[in-house]
Amino acid sequence: MVYSQKEKVMSWALPVSNVFDYLSSSEKGLTDLEARKRLEGYGLNEIVGKERRQGLQIFLSQFTNPLVLVLIVASIIAYFLHDVIDAIVILSIVSLNSLLGFFQEYKAERALRELKKYVTFRTKVLRDEEMMEVDAKQVVPGDVVHLAIGDIVPADIRLFKVEDMTTNESSLTGESLPVLKNIAPVSEQYSLPQYLTNIALMGTSVASGSGEGVVIATGKKTFFGETAAYLKQAPHEGDFQKNIRKFSNFLLKVILAMTAFIIIANAILGKGFFSSFLFALALAVGITPEVLPIITTITLSKGALKMAKEKVITKRLVSVEDFGNIDTLCCDKTGTLTEGELSLYDYLNVDQQKEDKLILYGLLCSSVTGGKGNKLFGNPMDKATWENKKAKEIEPEVENYTIIDRNEFDFERRRMSVLVKGGKSNILIVKGAPESILGASDFAMVSGNETKLSNDLVSTIKNKIAGYENDGYRVLALAERYTGQTETSKNDEKNLTLLGFFLFLDPPKGTVKESLNILRRLGVSIKVISGDSPIITRKVCNEVGLLLVENKVVTGDELEQLDDDEFEMYSMEYNVFARVTPEQKYRIVSNLNREGHIVGFLGDGINDAPALRAADVGISVDTAAGIAKEAADIILLKKSLRVLAHGIIEGRKTFGNITKYILNTISANYGNMITVAISSLFLKFIPLLPSQILFNNFISDAPLLTISTDNVDKGFLKRPKRWNIRFISRFMVYFGLISTFFDLALILPLLFIIKASSELFRTAWFLESALSELVVTFAIRTRFSFFKSAPSKWLLITSVVSGIAAVTVTFTAFGNKFFEFVKMPAPVLALIAGILVAYFITAEIAKRFIYRGFQI
Repeated sequence: MVYSQKEKVMSWALPVSNVFDYLSSSEKGLTDLEARKRLEGYGLNEIVGKERRQGLQIFLSQFTNPLVLVLIVASIIAYFLHDVIDAIVILSIVSLNSLLGFFQEYKAERALRELKKYVTFRTKVLRDEEMMEVDAKQVVPGDVVHLAIGDIVPADIRLFKVEDMTTNESSLTGESLPVLKNIAPVSEQYSLPQYLTNIALMGTSVASGSGEGVVIATGKKTFFGETAAYLKQAPHEGDFQKNIRKFSNFLLKVILAMTAFIIIANAILGKGFFSSFLFALALAVGITPEVLPIITTITLSKGALKMAKEKVITKRLVSVEDFGNIDTLCCDKTGTLTEGELSLYDYLNVDQQKEDKLILYGLLCSSVTGGKGNKLFGNPMDKATWENKKAKEIEPEVENYTIIDRNEFDFERRRMSVLVKGGKSNILIVKGAPESILGASDFAMVSGNETKLSNDLVSTIKNKIAGYENDGYRVLALAERYTGQTETSKNDEKNLTLLGFFLFLDPPKGTVKESLNILRRLGVSIKVISGDSPIITRKVCNEVGLLLVENKVVTGDELEQLDDDEFEMYSMEYNVFARVTPEQKYRIVSNLNREGHIVGFLGDGINDAPALRAADVGISVDTAAGIAKEAADIILLKKSLRVLAHGIIEGRKTFGNITKYILNTISANYGNMITVAISSLFLKFIPLLPSQILFNNFISDAPLLTISTDNVDKGFLKRPKRWNIRFISRFMVYFGLISTFFDLALILPLLFIIKASSELFRTAWFLESALSELVVTFAIRTRFSFFKSAPSKWLLITSVVSGIAAVTVTFTAFGNKFFEFVKMPAPVLALIAGILVAYFITAEIAKRFIYRGFQI
C-alpha cells in the first residue's frame, strides 16, 4: 500500500507497469483470496477510525470550565444556607448550558460519521479475472477498478486506461471545471492533487467517459482521507470560549482572595468563625455572576434569531459572538466573489470586434439539449452561450438552419462540429480549443476577407489567445468551411476558416464590490483562498476591487516549498492564494489564529472541511457538501458577502450586550465585597444576612435578563471587538471603588449620626445596594452620555419594576419575616435617594476617564 509521500510520488511519476510491480498486481487484478488477505492487513477502506470520544466523555468535559465549577460550588453553598430555590436555579442554569455544550461538541462525531457516506457504495473491481461489484469498503491496494460516468471514485486510483474521461474534483480541489484524465506519468515535482491528471481521487466523481486503474491508496491514506483526518482533531476553541475561560479564572481568583480576607477579618474580630464562614460564602455567591450563562444563552439565542432573519443560520450559539468579532474572513473565489457559473463574457472575431454570426454558429454547434424556455443540459460553456442576452435575440434565426450531421466532441481532437443546411450551400461549423481549431485552419477571416494563415498571422492570433487566457478567460475558437457534402466525419475538420473566439468567465456577483466595502468599513479584512488557477483568481480579484498585497497571488506550489516560519509569514502577509490544497487552507487559517486573529472561513466543499474546523467561525452554505455543513458553525441560506456583513453586525450587538452585563455585575459585586471587607473592621455585627445578600443579587440581576433586547451604540459596531480582561479588571476596580465610596457615604451616617440598629442598618444598605446597581446600569450601558443612547423598553420596564419591588419589600410583613427588614424613617430614605443621584452623576463622569485608551 502506498503510505509515504515518496511512495505516493512513485505511483504517479512512474510508468504503470512499475506501479503494478510495486503493488504486486497486474491488469488482471487480484484474486479473491489475495484481496481478503490484503483487507486483513490494510483494513477497511474507511475514512473514520474507531477512535472517537464517547458521549459520557463529551458530557463530563462540559464541567471543566472554572466558572461552571464556581457555580456548582455556589449552588451547594446556597443549599446549606437554606436557599433551596437559588440552589435549584443555579444548578438548572449549569445543566442547561452543559447540555447545550454537549450537543454542540457531539457534532464533531457526526461530522466524521458523515464522511462514511462517501464510501458506503458499491464499485466494480476485477477479481479472479472477472468484473464484479463489491462494497467500496472492501477495496484494497492492488485492486483494478472500472470507472464509468456518474461513478464516485472509491479510492486513490492510478489510471492505466481512459476513454475521454473527466472527473469532477471541485469539492476536493476547488477546480471549477471537470478535469481531463490521462495515463501519462506526471513529473514527481508535482504533488498537489490538482496536477495529478493520471490519478482518480477518492471522493470525486466521473463527469464523462470511462477508465480503469489500479488502487494505490485506500481509507485515511488517500488525499481525501488526509483531508478528513483534520476533523479528528479537537474542535478549535473560539475566541469567545477562550475569553469566558480567562474571565472565569480571573473571577475565581478575586472571589477566593476576598472571601478569605472576610472570613479571617470577621473571625479575628470575634464574630464567630462559623457565622463568619457562612457570611463569606454568601458573599461569594453574591459576587458570582450566576446568571451569566443564562444571560449569555438568551443574548446569543436572540442574536441567532436575528441572524436567521438575515438568512444566517447558527448551529453553535457560542459562534454568534465570534461571528460578530471576526477581523479576518477567508473565503473561496467561486460562488463567493463570483456567481459560481460560467457566462459568455464576450464574442470577438479575429479583428477583436463583436460579431453576431459567432453567436448564431455557437448555438448551432452545441451540445446543449433543452432550450426555448426549458431547462438547459450540456457542458457549462455551451449552456453559457445559450443563456447569453444576445443569444436570446438570435435564437429565432436558428430555425432557418437544419443540422444534417454532427461529430461529437472528444478529448483527442478537443473540438466538435456540425454540418448544417442553410442558404445555397452546407456549412461545416467547428468549435473547440483554440490550438485545436487553429491547427485545423488554413484561413482566417480578417477585415471581412478570407486571408491565408501565414506564420506572422498565426503568431499574432496566438498572442491574442494568450492575452485572453492571461486575463483569466476560458477561450473557445470557432471556424467554418462551406461544402457540398450531405454527411460528415471527423476527417472533414480541415481547411477551415477561423472566424473568432468566445470568451467565458465566471462573472463577479453584482453586489460583491459593495459588500467588500461594507466589510472593510466593519474592519474585516478578506483573504481569498482558492483551489482554482492563479490567473483566473487574479482577474476576479481585480474586477471586484480586492487589492492584492504586492500584486501577488501565492500558489500552492510556492507554499509547498516554504518552511513553517516562512509559511506563517506568507499566511499573515498575503491576501490571495490559488491552487491550494486542503492542508494548506488549514495551515493558513491555523496560523492566523495563532497570531491572535478571529478568523471566519467560508467554504462549501470537502476540501474546505479542515479549514472550517480550524477557524473560530466555520461558515458554509445550505447547498454545500454534507461534510462541509457538518464541520461549519454557521450556515448561510444564501452565499453572499452582504449576508455575512449583516450577520457580523448582529454578532457585534450580541457581544455588546453581554459585555454590558459583565461590566455592570462584576463592578457592583466587587464594590459590595470591598465595602463588606472594610466595614467588617469596625462593625460589631454582620452587615448583611446571607438571605439579604442573595435576594439583593436576585433583584439586581432580574432586569439584566432583558439586556439582550437593549440597543447598541452605532459606534460600537464599526470595528471588531475582543474580550479585554485588563479593561474588565480596570473597570471592576474603578467602579467598585466608586460603589464602595457611596456605600460608605450611607454606612457612616447610619452608624455615627443616625445611630441605626443592626436591622435598620441592613435594610438601608440592602435598598441602597440594590437600587444603585439598577440605576448605574443606565450609565454603564453606553460610553456616551446616557441621554444620547436610549435603552430598550424592556430593560427600562424591568428595572423600574425591580426597583419598586426592592422598595416595597422593605415595608411588608413578608420582608420582615423572611429577610428581617424593618421600616425606614424618611431621613434614611432621603439619604438613600441623594446617594443614588450622586452615584449616577459620578458614574457618568467617571466612565469617560475609564474608557479612555480602550477600544471597547
